[in-house]
Amino acid sequence: MIMNKTNQNTGNYRYRILALLFAATSINYFDRSLMGVMSPDLIEWFGWTKQDYSNIIIVFQAAYAIGLLTMGGLIDRLGTKKGYIASIGIWSVFGMLHATIGKGFSLIGFMLARFGLGYGESGNFPAAIKTTAEWFPKKDRAFATGIFNAATSIGAIAAPFVIGAIVYWTGGSRGQGDLVNWRIPFLITGVLSAIWVFLWWRTYQKPENHPKVSKEELAYINSDSVVENIEKLPWIKVLPKKETWAFSLAKITDAVWWFYLFWGAIFLAEKFNVDIKNMGLPFLVIYLIADSGSILGGWLSGAFMSKGWSVNKARKLTLLICALIILPVAFVAVTDSKWIAIFLIGLGAAGHQAWSANIFTLASDVFPKKATASVVGIGGMVGAVAGIVSNFILGSVLDQADNSGFFWAFLVAGSCYLIILGFVHLLMPKMTPLDENLNPILN
Repeated sequence: MIMNKTNQNTGNYRYRILALLFAATSINYFDRSLMGVMSPDLIEWFGWTKQDYSNIIIVFQAAYAIGLLTMGGLIDRLGTKKGYIASIGIWSVFGMLHATIGKGFSLIGFMLARFGLGYGESGNFPAAIKTTAEWFPKKDRAFATGIFNAATSIGAIAAPFVIGAIVYWTGGSRGQGDLVNWRIPFLITGVLSAIWVFLWWRTYQKPENHPKVSKEELAYINSDSVVENIEKLPWIKVLPKKETWAFSLAKITDAVWWFYLFWGAIFLAEKFNVDIKNMGLPFLVIYLIADSGSILGGWLSGAFMSKGWSVNKARKLTLLICALIILPVAFVAVTDSKWIAIFLIGLGAAGHQAWSANIFTLASDVFPKKATASVVGIGGMVGAVAGIVSNFILGSVLDQADNSGFFWAFLVAGSCYLIILGFVHLLMPKMTPLDENLNPILN
């Protein structure tokens, strides 16, 4: 599918860059998922309440929100190469710091470590989306985004298997004895990140400056783009645009993905008694289904455009299909079948990933390349704030009313996409592109 006739004629160095985006996002989500997968056991071992755990997540998301607001602009100013390295360097150091925390300092220690991790990780998607805008024409961006966005599932799949192979309780089941080797998974990402930084530094340049990009490939990359001036566009200039807020509203659905990531293991442990050694297979099923959604969702809008459809029609019909696919996840909490619940969560995750691949490309469809990271950062900040609010409510409800909070959480997770899509269409009915000065480009 990727290596088609056009690619053979023009060259395909851009897919090497895409492979590095895939690797960085895999590391990002492996690191991010460790806490969620180990959460039932860490709560037991450290003696946290669910509200304590919720507060740790909230600190991560607050840092992520702050980081998105500043990291996007920083990446636009520094450039993709240096900005990406700064981001992955920060999250790697703070990720490894989790391994130094002891019981006496656990709550504050995890909050501090998660704050640094969240701030560093906030740079991944602004940098990756900016890279995609630099290296792919608009008609290929949703598919390229779907490819590297699928790496979120690879990281999330790897985490429970690595943890299951390394971490265990002495003395028997969860809550008994000592939780052994829980620190090791937090150290693994430091090594992986160092390798990635080395490869990125050696490989990355903008396509117009890269010696391994042919003239034909460069022409293909720029085939549906316009030449931009080099004047920087800080986030304060893109903030008032209604297109920024259309994208930001769509990113509220990030709260649903946070919910799957940070509360999925707790739901499976409490509803179906899935322990740390048996968490890998459910997560494998959920995130393999999610991966298929990410890739197919990105491909689908491109396929519509190849039939001559407008970007507006192709993206929004794909988003509508995604929203309809997600609806059944509303029934997860009422089923007594573990595997039906797992399949429905997987279906919801697949729909979200397909939605996400197309939402990310909305920013580069409408905004000039030099503003893309800033817009993605603002939208991601809004999504993180939505996650903070939902996590605070859910943590409080679960401590007070056992598992009834999961019923409402899954109900919202299934129904919110259709509502949000309606508001996106009202704000951006035609998806008119903006020029380098953020003025509409009228045909």
